[in-house]
Amino acid sequence: MAKEKAVIRTDMTHAQWTINEMKKNKVGYFMVAPFFILFFIFTVLPVLLSFVLSFTTFNLLEFPDFVFMDNYIRLFLDDDIFITAILNTFKFAAITGPGSYLLSMLFAWFINELRPKIRAVATLMFYAPSISGQVYLIWTIFFSADQYGFVNAWGMKLGLLNEPVLWFQNEDYIFPLIIAVALWTSLGTSFLTFIAGFQVVDKALYEAGAVDGVKNRWQELWYITLPTMRPQMMLGAILAITGSFGFGGVITALVGFPSPNYCAHTIMHHLEDYGGQRFEMGYASAIATILFFMMIGANMLVTKMLRKVGT
Repeated sequence: MAKEKAVIRTDMTHAQWTINEMKKNKVGYFMVAPFFILFFIFTVLPVLLSFVLSFTTFNLLEFPDFVFMDNYIRLFLDDDIFITAILNTFKFAAITGPGSYLLSMLFAWFINELRPKIRAVATLMFYAPSISGQVYLIWTIFFSADQYGFVNAWGMKLGLLNEPVLWFQNEDYIFPLIIAVALWTSLGTSFLTFIAGFQVVDKALYEAGAVDGVKNRWQELWYITLPTMRPQMMLGAILAITGSFGFGGVITALVGFPSPNYCAHTIMHHLEDYGGQRFEMGYASAIATILFFMMIGANMLVTKMLRKVGT
């Protein structure tokens, strides 16, 4: 009985302590409230609503009609294009996700070694492609399907090509090209996050590491730098995962919609097809729900892997 009373007192004390802390920090909660309210309304609620709508048929005009698991059964058993979209999405994410993550980290590490003025110029040069809304225009000019495209022109001039190649209409070239575009534009926010992470590492840690037996820059990176900037690494991983699964707009601009024989058709394209053109919102919500859980699963896997860095 004495133990039970002690537990009850501990629970009540903890509850009272929580309430008291909230009262003490009420100004902070008040400042956070606008963001939390907007985040809940425009992010949490749509996700929950999409999950509910995924069990319905809904065309934006009539009241939703519950069909339970019919949308998911249709997706995996009757929709061959969706299976193609899943395979393309996984293939695309498996290459561009880790690739963009490693490129952002390596380039940030390289730029961090430069002088401040040169570092600022180099950062702008690497970051510029990710903020350009019409970045695909450069690739369409270089890989234009006629003889005036730079690649076709120089290829024919050097004797490497006999005739102009339809780069963004040929299935053999489309996927490698969009991978290259994705990696080229991947040095975005995660790239800046890594640069900030490298800047906050305490220099005294390197001196302590040298005393403990760290002999070269690679060991410094693995045992000191990366464990210290683990929060930035986690944010960079989340951004890389989100970008790799949601990269669809530039593909559409480069190869059109749909792509030839659906060779570059991703889940985002399938979602746009049924949600933005056919207005089958229940079916589109089921696609969005699957994409959401795919991102969550990939995020959990990457988080588990990052915990081993420096251990």
